Amino acid sequence: MNALAFENALKLLGADVRAVSSFPCEKALETYIPKRAKHHLEKGRIVIFAGGTGSPFFTTDSAAALRALETSCDVLLKATKVDYVYDKDPEKYKNAKKFTELKFQDVIEMNLGVMDLTCASLLKSGNIPMIVFNLGEKGNIEKAVIGSKIGTLIT
Repeated sequence: MNALAFENALKLLGADVRAVSSFPCEKALETYIPKRAKHHLEKGRIVIFAGGTGSPFFTTDSAAALRALETSCDVLLKATKVDYVYDKDPEKYKNAKKFTELKFQDVIEMNLGVMDLTCASLLKSGNIPMIVFNLGEKGNIEKAVIGSKIGTLIT
């Protein structure tokens, strides 16, 4: 439902967008096929991936990393409720350390809760960076998409 709503909102703004699903949703969404999704991206379309991996035991972060690898994405954007990656929850701890840049190895070694270890490992091995930023701040998605310095860059 979220993918359909997001697809519709983007279409109302005039975007060329396709929502694809790991689960068959014949009348509502295209079934995810990596080659077809990559074709949409090559045509300049926005592709929304729904349904995770379609397999149990994988988080949405790992699913996003897998889709980024399968479609040769340049970067994975992670919109969250905080503005950067921190060493601990900044809403609970006033002394939380903010990171503007990190390596995936740092995320793994420090066991930072920004993503699961499978996601970090996939992106590290595929050499795909991730930008973590605050979804609640107006204009941040556009800033992230156009390459403005925003949030934490993880490489």
